Amino acid sequence: MTENVKNYEYSINDFKEYVEMWIHEVKVPISSLLLMIHNHPGQFDTKAVNQIKRVDNYIEQVLYYVRSENAEKDYLITETNLNKIIGAVALKNKDDLLENDIDLTVSGTDINVLTDPKWLEFILHQIFNNSIKYKREDHAAITIAASTTDTETTVCIRDNGIGIPKADLPRVFEKSFTGHNGRIKTKSTGMGLYIAQKLCGKLGHRLTIDSMENQYTTVSITFARNDYYSVLK
Repeated sequence: MTENVKNYEYSINDFKEYVEMWIHEVKVPISSLLLMIHNHPGQFDTKAVNQIKRVDNYIEQVLYYVRSENAEKDYLITETNLNKIIGAVALKNKDDLLENDIDLTVSGTDINVLTDPKWLEFILHQIFNNSIKYKREDHAAITIAASTTDTETTVCIRDNGIGIPKADLPRVFEKSFTGHNGRIKTKSTGMGLYIAQKLCGKLGHRLTIDSMENQYTTVSITFARNDYYSVLK
């Protein structure tokens, strides 16, 4: 039995390694396409560009989902400035923000937190992606603000989009749950928030969502403060 279990573990690990390698290989031509699009604005069909971006996001979701099972082997907790991460995510979503005429406001985020920058960037990108996907038709806005107490720091990403139905709110972190919005607004895999919460758990962060239908959605990420780390540094 022990030998069979070991063989099964080896086969699973081999499969995960293959998937990661395959994803990295696939991302190379996708990144090249996105770079071409960025360097030659207006020369590519908008619908085709959007589909390429969707493919890129879905492939990235698969990569982080595979890694989330052994995330502790991949992440490195460091003192990271929130402004830098938010800026990188905003830049990544710049075209979508401009195309959808979404007003982005950031305040109070020049704060250092203990996290892994790469993982946090992915988590914030999933939240941005949802805010853009489920925006309101006019005067769409995303507001990001942070606050700090003696024990923790919280960053809130709030949009004034279509919101989440009350019945769906308790299930938004469930695997493959698309909910009412995911069926009527646009097709969704239901994996973005599931993976984001899973990674937050690995990092020791707390991810919560508050929403009111047709009014707003607020996603909050709370980072614990660690004075022991500061003393060692």
